[in-house]
Amino acid sequence: VKELFSSLGVECNVLELDQVDDGAKVQEVLSEITNQKTVPNVFVNKVHVGGCDQTFQAYQSGLLQKLLQEDSAYDYDLIIVGGGSGGLSCAKEAAILGKKVMVLDFVVPSPQGTSWGLGGTCVNVGCIPKKLMHQAALLGQALCDSRKFGWEYNQQVKHNWETMTKAIQNHISSLNWGYRLSLREKAVAYVNSYGEFVEHHKIKATNKKGQETYYTAAQFVIATGERPRYLGIQGDKEYCITSDDLFSLPYCPGKTLVVGASYVALECAGFLAGLGLDVTVMVRSILLRGFDQEMAEKVGSYMEQHGVKFLRKFIPVMIQQLEKGSPGKLKVLAKSTEGTETIEGVYNTVLLAIGRDSCTRKMGLEKIGVKINEKSGKIPVNDVEQTSVPYVYAVGDISEGKPELTPVAIQSGKLLARRLFGASLEKCDYINVPTTVFTPLEYGCCGLAEEKAIEVYKKENLEIYHTLFWPLEWTVAGRENNTCYAKIICNKLDHDRVIGFHILGPNAGEVTQGFAAAMKCGLTKQLLDDTIGIHPTCGEVFTTLEITKSSGLDITQKGCG
Repeated sequence: VKELFSSLGVECNVLELDQVDDGAKVQEVLSEITNQKTVPNVFVNKVHVGGCDQTFQAYQSGLLQKLLQEDSAYDYDLIIVGGGSGGLSCAKEAAILGKKVMVLDFVVPSPQGTSWGLGGTCVNVGCIPKKLMHQAALLGQALCDSRKFGWEYNQQVKHNWETMTKAIQNHISSLNWGYRLSLREKAVAYVNSYGEFVEHHKIKATNKKGQETYYTAAQFVIATGERPRYLGIQGDKEYCITSDDLFSLPYCPGKTLVVGASYVALECAGFLAGLGLDVTVMVRSILLRGFDQEMAEKVGSYMEQHGVKFLRKFIPVMIQQLEKGSPGKLKVLAKSTEGTETIEGVYNTVLLAIGRDSCTRKMGLEKIGVKINEKSGKIPVNDVEQTSVPYVYAVGDISEGKPELTPVAIQSGKLLARRLFGASLEKCDYINVPTTVFTPLEYGCCGLAEEKAIEVYKKENLEIYHTLFWPLEWTVAGRENNTCYAKIICNKLDHDRVIGFHILGPNAGEVTQGFAAAMKCGLTKQLLDDTIGIHPTCGEVFTTLEITKSSGLDITQKGCG
């Protein structure tokens, strides 16, 4: 190995372990961080190459030369733009692998002036506060159920919005602090500035005071995520709020109009109604576009039965302020998507949840030639998250054609860092990614929607098993039977492989997570039948599915099963 480096004209530092006092200790630490017990143990520019054979293999494949050429003329090995789920995951992993890493993170305040700390959408204005508010609403339902189970209380039970938001924001602040601490411990430079490319390998960082600093890096990862879209009508940015504002809203929103039918729209409408508010959802066309439509309609129908009003096939055309206040009063003018009919309504709060736009347009990508999809703003990437510019990568919601989910961003960011810095070749697997919509009755799914399965495999090659079920907890509580629903879609041409898994019921997220692991292992209908259920649970219905859709048999439940 020494001769190889010498022939390449490369200077190397050699530590002869048998000639230093603490050689054994060094060997122990080396074996711990590299999993290599033999010598020589070769590192090139901080990257672990391996032993003698691996070094020669790296030389023959050209990898060694590439590692030797890595230019230390840059300030950083890696700069990540965006301190959300994907960016932080990538940064931490790169730092663990010994790289010099910087994270640029800057939250442009919402039109209502809301901004937040390090951690991205999920932690600050997404999954975390959403699930906590969903839990607040579920507790309200549990209070109603509890009387049937013998709990007696006389005082009027009411919900305090300020108490809830304060507790949730305190929790989020502790998470923000935890992320900063974690970066500091791993020696990742965190800069609260807005990143914009100015030339190849060079980025301008502008802080909130407008001060500019320039940094260079060998490689970049774009992980800027998305922000809520506005309607582009009179009064939308002046008077409406989005999910960016809702979770830290200092007052109870009162009578609320939710515009949109995305999972964000339905989740927010669901927990606001669960907290006792008057909620209306205005829907342009279908609920939960991209999800299984049978399940989407069942989600909507449960919400409707539980007090959420739906205005179908309408879009707002103007928002007017009638009264200022906390909350104030707004008049909404809307028109039909099918005819000339217009309607108007008065609400305290209008929440827009009509989709999200990628934060890729104002960061100088055109200056270095990173291609973006002009329509969506998303960045096309290959199967190793590489953009059209070889040293620039993209992870998370802004990468085109990938599921917009926090755990996907975390996984792809971590694996990207490992590939970039020689620790692994593993690519992120985007197939059978499970997810759950946290509506009042939760909807969990993994794999294909029924429509998509029919499109890909043709109806005659599929068998769909389904049933309605009644959770035991709902029976004594006097809650409705024949509402919760389970469905699996099987490919008859491949041993009845389960290619779609769908559940509408309490704790759907917890149920789906377990079956998602089984689907990763190639779950079939026979394997489900061979699995013994845990009684009494909701998840056990998947081990006793008998009725197929094609049979047309009745799936309503008469008793407890």
